[in-house]
Amino acid sequence: MTPFALKNGVLHAEAVALPTIAEQFDTPAYVYSRAALEAALREFHDVLAAHPAGAGALVCYAVKANANLAVLNLFARLGAGFDIVSGGELQRVLAAGADPRKVVFSGVGKSVAEMQQALEAGIFCFNIESVPELERLNEVAGQLGKQAPISLRVNPNVDPKTHPYISTGLKEAKFGVAYDDALALYQRAAALPHIAVTGIDCHIGSQLLDPSPFAEALDRILALIDQLAAEGIAIHHIDLGGGLGIKYREDQVQPTAAAYLNPLLDKLTGRGLRVVLEPGRRLVGNAGLLLTRVEYLKHGEAKDFAIIDAAMNDLIRPALYDGWHDILPVTPRPDATRDYDVVGPICESGDFLGLARPLAIEPGDLLAVMSAGAYGMAMASNYNTRPRAVEVMVDGAAVHVIRQRETVEQLYAGESVLPR
Repeated sequence: MTPFALKNGVLHAEAVALPTIAEQFDTPAYVYSRAALEAALREFHDVLAAHPAGAGALVCYAVKANANLAVLNLFARLGAGFDIVSGGELQRVLAAGADPRKVVFSGVGKSVAEMQQALEAGIFCFNIESVPELERLNEVAGQLGKQAPISLRVNPNVDPKTHPYISTGLKEAKFGVAYDDALALYQRAAALPHIAVTGIDCHIGSQLLDPSPFAEALDRILALIDQLAAEGIAIHHIDLGGGLGIKYREDQVQPTAAAYLNPLLDKLTGRGLRVVLEPGRRLVGNAGLLLTRVEYLKHGEAKDFAIIDAAMNDLIRPALYDGWHDILPVTPRPDATRDYDVVGPICESGDFLGLARPLAIEPGDLLAVMSAGAYGMAMASNYNTRPRAVEVMVDGAAVHVIRQRETVEQLYAGESVLPR
């Protein structure tokens, strides 16, 4: 679906004109579409429901992509589980109405307190990423008189052909355990008194637009499952991770959930394994945009700059990953375009949201930074003492504030000056 489209010459979110949102809530503002969020999750559920190997599958939304309570609550209502990477995320999803039996806990640095918190909540599974973590979890579970359900996150050493910062399944990655070490570690886990081996996990990276690396990784994981079965270690679920990419620019081809899932499900037919998935960006990325206003146009000797009221603290992907986001005028002008570097007011040369963008704009115009629903607000900061943006959810013709804009006073409320 297309949640953001031009109607009568003005860009809308569902049935709401973006200038109306700017007038009511000011800018910068994150704007999400409820219909787009629901459609993205439904696409996964529909493919899984149509395939025999998808029976009982669990789609666990990767909370790190966008942790707003309204987003989490919406997905929980639709039957999703959650992939978390911290105790704070666990507390968030529970506050949003999640079923803890649908929560998987990933991440390389789980603390004792986080393990205790997750065990007491009764989560579905811990994705274990190292030998010391396995030993610690066994000890913590024993102290609580519980058994911890685990899968090992196994690195298949498959190149996902994505940005190195979001490539996670190679042998050089900090994540997971080496493929060649996995059998021995599973044997160790099966012998521990407070560990219950339930599954196997694999996540190779993020923003993948070619489904073939997923299939290559699965072949390696299935071979390992067969080795484990020969050793008497039964695997009940297979967590295929997430990473399916989205379309950030017009010339990209966004693979369908069917193109991604069906080849994997075909390989799993008849194995009796419950499928667990951890999509994040794919569920929220194209369901949100960052609405911003042009403050100044600065015409330099070598470049022209459009200085806007959003900045790298609001959306860091362009500066951190060289990430591309389409930037669209909310009310397009018929004038000739000029190439602008779209930059924010932060005192860093890396404070840009787009470079050399052809735009016909004037000061005061609104711009929509597209595909900003994932890793936008979730990675926002208060650098330069900038309050984080308001977040709103559009539902048809209704607009709901799902996070109030911060105030400067809130930013320093927890600080104190020294006594005399």
